[in-house]
Order: sequence, then structure tokens, then C-alpha cells
Amino acid sequence: MNSKIWHGLGAAGLALVLGASAALAQQPQMMRVRGTIEKVDGNTLTVKARDGVNLTIKTTDTVRVLGLAKASLADIGVDSYIGVTAMPQPDGSQKAVAIHIFTPQQRGVAEGHRPWDLQPNSTMTNAAVGSKVAAAEGNVLMMKYKGGEKKVVVTPQTSIVKVVPGEKSEIKAGAKIIIMGAAKQPDGTLQAAALYVGKDGITPPM
Repeated sequence: MNSKIWHGLGAAGLALVLGASAALAQQPQMMRVRGTIEKVDGNTLTVKARDGVNLTIKTTDTVRVLGLAKASLADIGVDSYIGVTAMPQPDGSQKAVAIHIFTPQQRGVAEGHRPWDLQPNSTMTNAAVGSKVAAAEGNVLMMKYKGGEKKVVVTPQTSIVKVVPGEKSEIKAGAKIIIMGAAKQPDGTLQAAALYVGKDGITPPM
């Protein structure tokens, strides 16, 4: 292959790299927001985040609202698809801080095990329940996901909620919310296409 062709390929490769870098740079930064709605003005929310900072969040016209209602361990069965916020234990198990039970339509969402930001060193495991047994250290759930499994210990202190349908009317002052992916805008505001609202005063525990 002559040098002109190599030069052309090199230039094309560089253009692809620069193009990909530019596309990544243009993607908005995504943030997780936990807080209480202070004010609602049309599609614009003023939210006091858990660290006390006031955030301006604009919801889309088609914002999806899901509720989080009180639930119990009895609502979790074998093959239930759940999300577990937990703290890793020395024996490799996960001590559940909070569990949210997904709807059947959400099965498979964000499946897997990853770091989480509820508190330092916390994790999130989204997976199906493979087994559920009582043990000396608490109820034990074996969580199975693609590529792995986790032993989760559920204690009396574990907060358990279930995802239920929500209404846009629930986006109101005083509501406690969590937004999994708020997109940071150039003007410093955030945009949300979906959010979870705690029912009956519940603070989303995850």
C-alpha cells in the first residue's frame, strides 16, 4: 500500500476519533438527585437536595412518574426482580440497606452489580431472586444476574418499597423524590424525563 493511501487512512482514523470525542463531549452529564420538592412552577421544580443545595430541575412535557410505596419482605418471592442497595460485608455478602421491588414491566432494567452513592462504599444490585431462606444472620436472598450472583442479607432495619404507578399531580411541594438520571444543561439547570416519588411521605430509600 503506498504512502498516500496510508496517509489517507490515518487522516480518516483521526477524524473518526475526533468525531467520537466531540460526540462524547456534547453528551450531557447525568446526575442522580435525591431531595424534597420545595416549589413547582409549571415544568420547573425547585428541589432541596439531601446535601441542602437548592437545584432547579425542568421536567419534560412527557415526564414519567413512578411511585414508591411501603412494602415488606413478604412481597418478595423467588424470581422477583428487585434492586438492593447494600453494604459489602467481610464474608463477601451484601447487607441490604434498602430494597425496591420493580414492576414486571421493569424486569431487566440496569441488571447487574455496581458501586452506588447512597453512602460511602455502598452498592446496587439489580437482579432476580434465585432463592429466599431464613438464616441466623437474617433472611438471605440469593440474587442472580448475568455474569454473577450475590448473597444479600435482609435485616429488620432494611427499608423495603415497591414501585407503583404514579401521577404527574404527585409532583408537588413537599414530595420526596429521587431522579436516577438528571441531565445537566449548559445553563446549570437539570432536566428530568422520569422520577420516583415517595408515597405517603416515604423518602425514597435507595
